Amino acid sequence: MATKPPSCNFIPLSLTFLLFFHGTICLALQMQNECEIRRINAIEPNERIQAQGGYTEFFDSDNQQLRCAGVEVVRHHIQPKGLFLPSYTNAAILVYVEQGCGIQGLMLPGCPETFEVSQQQGGGFQDRHQKLYNFRQGDIIAIPAGAAHWMYNDGQQELIVVVLLDTTNAANQLDQNYRRFYLAGNPQQRQQQQQQQQSPWGRKGQSQEDSGNIFQGFDVNTIAEAFNVDRETAEMLRCQFDQRGHIIMVERGLQVIRPPMSFQEQQGEPRNGLEETICSMKIRENIDASRADFYNPQAGSCTHLNSLKFPILKFLQLGAQRGVLHRDAIMAPCWMTNAHDIIFVTNGNMRMQIVNNEGQAVFDDQIREGQLVVVPQNFAVVKQAGEQGCKWISFRTNDNAMINTLAGKTSAMRALPVDVISSAYRMSREDAQKLKYNRDEAVLFSPGSMSSRRFSGGGGWPSEP
Repeated sequence: MATKPPSCNFIPLSLTFLLFFHGTICLALQMQNECEIRRINAIEPNERIQAQGGYTEFFDSDNQQLRCAGVEVVRHHIQPKGLFLPSYTNAAILVYVEQGCGIQGLMLPGCPETFEVSQQQGGGFQDRHQKLYNFRQGDIIAIPAGAAHWMYNDGQQELIVVVLLDTTNAANQLDQNYRRFYLAGNPQQRQQQQQQQQSPWGRKGQSQEDSGNIFQGFDVNTIAEAFNVDRETAEMLRCQFDQRGHIIMVERGLQVIRPPMSFQEQQGEPRNGLEETICSMKIRENIDASRADFYNPQAGSCTHLNSLKFPILKFLQLGAQRGVLHRDAIMAPCWMTNAHDIIFVTNGNMRMQIVNNEGQAVFDDQIREGQLVVVPQNFAVVKQAGEQGCKWISFRTNDNAMINTLAGKTSAMRALPVDVISSAYRMSREDAQKLKYNRDEAVLFSPGSMSSRRFSGGGGWPSEP
């Protein structure tokens, strides 16, 4: 009986390995190309979705800077008595409260219902639910990937929040596209617009801030049996004819059980993280200027938020910074050693210069309120405030992000011997000493003599937008 030569089985196996390694190399090159940035531009929202109780702005998820950092950014505007519907995402989330106040609900599996109506209030329905959180302007809210959450504006002014979604977080095992899964509502508008423009299998078609809620995909009878309710109630969960969108109005106000804000502030004492469990972990921390890590009355302030201050960030592998610069003040030129820096300007304007490893300026322009810029890891950057001063929120892709400054008393230049500086830059020892010691501030520099000439062209500033 004839037998097959051994090589007959080797050919398809060889092809399999060849295709595997070829695919691996292509994937590696694709990932590498994500951060081959030759030019950085200030990013503005390119899409807006309206709902009954507000609207959401989206920054282009296909932008090379955001793809390099592995993040997406959205900005929600919620009217008073507006409720952002319960939902969850495939990405870890950091929320910065730019304006307003409200209530945050976070639903974590297996955690007890610790908020309940007192039995002393008499008969009737007794509601119980998981812990709620009051929040206010300047707060950072951390939400783990896959944790359902909602947000309600109980204030008198519009609530504005800037949301960073870390799509490359280890908790996300899908792909680098942000998906939002709604538990209620029927926010279909954006999905329909995208389907008219391109295939639903495309990258934009996978951004799920626009899809119907997850109950629409289940059989009604199955839902009724799972909840032990009648078919009519089960049909209501699907919200198929609800046209209010992803932010709805609660006309009579939201009636929920929560402690007063003052009580929550008393409970917000610093923790070391050892006594925290997933159910008791603090998810809110304020990052306003009153808690500054660096402060210079002539220049501004800088407040860092890392996992040492806010333990849940260790779980999310994210961090944040709140920066304030007064008119003409400078933030020391620096590079971030272990993270990308996603900067969103909330007030005023500033000039930024970003330099890559080839010594090329990939960004040299003004960034103003409502614009976003990504500073890739290790790219050198310097910031100087404009005439209005500048405030910004910065999201970092590391829970303990570190910077290395180029000027100032804690800088790399200050750490070099004078002879090394003199030899490297071909200057006299006297000039090297001035270069090393003339700026005695650490991170925030007061305006120098050149600042007054910046708009006249002497300082190389571009014209005001």
